[in-house]
Parts: sequence; C-alpha cells; structure tokens
Amino acid sequence: MALLDTTVVTVALPTIRTGLHASSAGLEWVVSAYALALGLALVPAGRAGDRFGHKPVFIIGLAVFTLASVACGVSQNQAEIVAARAVQGLGAGTFYPAIAATIQLTFTGRARSKAFGALGATIGVSIALGPVLGGLIIAGGGARNGWRWVFLVNLAIGAIALPVAAKQLPRARSLVRRRFDPVGVVLLSAGLLLLLIPLVEGQERGWPAWCYACFGACAVTFALLAVWEARAERRGADPLLKPGLLAQTSFSAGAAFAVVYFAGFTSVFFTLSILWQEGLGRSALMTGLAVVPFSFGSLVSAAISDRLSARMGRMVLVTGSVMVAAGLALAALVVHLDAPAPSGWTLAGPLLLAGLGSGMVIAPNQDFVLARVPAEDAGTASAVLGTAQRVGSALGIAIIGTVLFGNLHFHPGPHAAAAAFSHGSQYALLANTALVLVALVLVIALPRRIPSTRA
Repeated sequence: MALLDTTVVTVALPTIRTGLHASSAGLEWVVSAYALALGLALVPAGRAGDRFGHKPVFIIGLAVFTLASVACGVSQNQAEIVAARAVQGLGAGTFYPAIAATIQLTFTGRARSKAFGALGATIGVSIALGPVLGGLIIAGGGARNGWRWVFLVNLAIGAIALPVAAKQLPRARSLVRRRFDPVGVVLLSAGLLLLLIPLVEGQERGWPAWCYACFGACAVTFALLAVWEARAERRGADPLLKPGLLAQTSFSAGAAFAVVYFAGFTSVFFTLSILWQEGLGRSALMTGLAVVPFSFGSLVSAAISDRLSARMGRMVLVTGSVMVAAGLALAALVVHLDAPAPSGWTLAGPLLLAGLGSGMVIAPNQDFVLARVPAEDAGTASAVLGTAQRVGSALGIAIIGTVLFGNLHFHPGPHAAAAAFSHGSQYALLANTALVLVALVLVIALPRRIPSTRA
C-alpha cells in the first residue's frame, strides 16, 4: 500500500485534473505531498516503535493511511486532495519502519532471510506494478471517477489488514526507555525538506537558483544535526540518530548503497512511462504492461533470495547488481535498434533480466544492513534505511529526468516525438546503468555473510 501509492497515482493525474479542475502545480503536489510526508515520518516513527513497541505504531499508521485514502477518494477540490495526500504519506511513513523492524525482531537466521525475501519481492513488485494497477482501476471505474477508486480501494485492504495485524503481529514490547529529542527531530525534518523539495520540484521548474540554495542549506543543516547528536551522546542523552549506529560501516555503507541503487532502479519506470505515453502515445495500461517482465523477474528471484544469500553471501548483491546493469544496458540497446518505435516484446528480455537481478538485491541488502543492529535500535535503523530508499528514488528521478529531457532533439518528420523520446530514453537508461554500477562498489563494505544472531 505504501509503495503502490507512490506510483499508482501518476497514471491517475490526467483524470484528477479533469475531475477536480486541478492546476499543473496542484497535480505536482498530489504526488509530492505524499512523498515528502512519508520521508519526514520514517525516522520519528521508527524511534517511536523502539520506545513503545512496533505493533501499536504499525496499527496507528495503517489506520491513518486507510482513513486518509478515503479522504483522497472523496475530495471535492485541489486543496482537499493535496491535504489528504500529505496525511496519507504521514500514515505510510508511520507504519513502514515497523515492517522491517518486526521481521528483524521476530525471526533469526534462515527464517529472517526468507522473511526479508518476501518483503523484497513486495517492494519490487509494488513499485513496478503501480502503473498497471492504476490503469486497470481507472479503466474499470470510468474516465470521470476512476481516479477516486485508486484511493478508495485502500479502504478494503485496510479493513482486512487492521484486524489481522491486531491478532497476528507479535505483542508490543518496549525495548528501551527513550526520551524525546525535539532538536534532532527539527534538524532532521528541516534537512530532509531542504533535500527533497528541490529534488521533487527542480526538474519540473527547470532547476532555478532556489534549488541550489536549498541543497547548500541542506548540507549545513545535516552538519548541525551531526554535531548535535554527537554532543547529545557525549552528555549521556538519547539522540534521535545514534552516532554509534551510523558509525557501523556495514550500516552506513548499506544505507548509501540503498540511496544509489534505488536512484538507479526506481527511475527506470519513470523513463519507460515517459517514452511509452509521451513519445509513443500509448495508454497508461499499456505502459504498465510493458514493465510486467521486470515485476515478474523481481518476484521470482526475491522468493529464493534467502537461499541465494545463504549460499553466496554478499556475492548475491554483486551478481544481482551486475544483472540489473546488464539488463538496463541491453534495454538501452534495444531502444536504439528499434527506434523510433521500440516494442514491449523486444524489451521483455532485458527487463526480465533486470528484474531477476533486482529481486536478488533488495531483500538481501536489508538483511545485511540490519543484521548487526542492536534490537533496541531496530525501528530507527529500519527507518533510516527506508529514508535512504525514498531519498534515492527522488534523487534518481531528478538525475534521470535531467538526462532524458536534456537529450530530446525534435526533427521534422512523421515520427518526430517517437524519435526524440527514443533518443532521450537511451541516454536515460545508460544513466540508470551507471548508477547501479556505482552502487555495486559500495557492496565491499558489507559483511561477507549475514550474521546468525538470536533476536
């Protein structure tokens, strides 16, 4: 639910514009308000889970998300849907860290790797299938009100998930008596806003000067946060982000890997969506179907990633990253050879290869990164990793969008748009390939094997 609602809404934007008479800026904030609120809530929610137990935090977040989804679906104007999307993002950011934290605390050894494999499959498939499900829901609900059902369907899911979570999740237990760190929360939130707002809005607005000013202010804010947290730890206080946690090489390198890898892999769907709809004039549903091979490959390999990581250690991350890079490079070659009208059938093989590699990366990376984290920091660590993934996704869209639109060259002819977007997409896919290869270098800082520790 959390990840689908980052991508499923993109195909609904044209019908939201029609149904609510929304402006272009309003449509941008339908997407951006959710992403920003989710990113801001992750670390405070993870810390709250460490303090009060992850079960109640998960249930509260899921309830907020479900009710906010209903508010989105019944919105009557632009302001209402943007506000509801912000609350929906807060709900998603509240329950999301509890997922990996619960897995880490509930399972150990091979069982934990298998559980993370299921989580990794869910992450990969959810991100890739968003456009497909959005297209199907809008087609079934009608051009006028189909967008409402994109949100209202969450009510049915939440109505089932909430009682099941209340019954099946492990009993909540407070792992550590923690105090609130208001200065840390303010500095972290300010730093994330200064980073995410220009990443989300910069490409659309042509990277004005205020974007670069925000980046500079972001660096200063995070430096102040590091100084404050180190000082808090020296004074025996309880910092929001423990410097000792971030000092773990495996954790910090794994978080950095998540930033770069998610920048390289999630923005692929942005490129293909733009190529298919803007360049080739295909429908949102056909755009979604084009990425089904990636989703299928990710689901298959993630399901067996626990066995692969047990046998191969961190080489599973190396192998998976190489497969993703190879698949994306082949996709760029296919687009070049088939220009100006590449076919979904010829792209199926490269996307399947990339999906198989991605399923071997996402789940084991979480397992490797969180393996050595103390139980009392499970929620905070999971939230930091989730924040790294969200920042990586926003960073990837900013980089790939700049490459894609910066290489559009229109020439007179019957297929001018298709040729221009095919040309730009080749460079964008090669940039995706480069990001995945950069992420590959960070693997060497992770432990060779996942430690088998008792929760």
